Amino acid sequence: MSKLVHVTSNSSMKTLLNQNTYVIVDFYADWCGPCKVIAPIYEQLAASETKPGRIAFAKVNVDSAQDVAREYGITAMPTFLIIKNGSVINTIKGANAAALRTAIMAASADAAKLPAKSGSGGASGAAFTSGGGRVLGTGGAPAASGGSMLDRLGIKLGGGSTGGGSTGGSGANGSVSVPGGLAGTVVRFVGLYLTTLLSFDAYKAAEASPLAVRQAAR
Repeated sequence: MSKLVHVTSNSSMKTLLNQNTYVIVDFYADWCGPCKVIAPIYEQLAASETKPGRIAFAKVNVDSAQDVAREYGITAMPTFLIIKNGSVINTIKGANAAALRTAIMAASADAAKLPAKSGSGGASGAAFTSGGGRVLGTGGAPAASGGSMLDRLGIKLGGGSTGGGSTGGSGANGSVSVPGGLAGTVVRFVGLYLTTLLSFDAYKAAEASPLAVRQAAR
């Protein structure tokens, strides 16, 4: 299985650099004869020396990823760059297998002494991870922090009963009651939709909303 990463843009190159201490890059072209000659040697070194988080191997097609080639000033193919912590520390131009092997083995030995970088997104992605499906009114109490979007906007709506017959007007505490029947259903649907649409945790926001229908305890 190939350990080579095919870089197609400056952004994907930046991601690879952030995830590894060393990145070895082969700038090549499909029409380049010397590139084809040394390619198997480079692939063999990549297969044996790749160490996730420490050293990674990449290939850049200078014709399809011209922005990356320009970023590193590539004028000849093949060109191999040894990059450590985002900075180029060695350049090998041409199909010089001996020089390439020496440079890669030196980088690999140094990388083995260093801690691996972490490429995971960590907690930053957790806020957008959806939990399992739950039915409103059947779970535990909603989180105290945040509240619903309607609460944050200072809008208070009366809960209304699950059956028909609740009429509009002001309640004892100044809240507005939700009508029963079809009209009440529409009001609840729209209110809950707007509440969950603008919340990171749709379930908690809907559960905390005064429009949520609570199931009676059995």
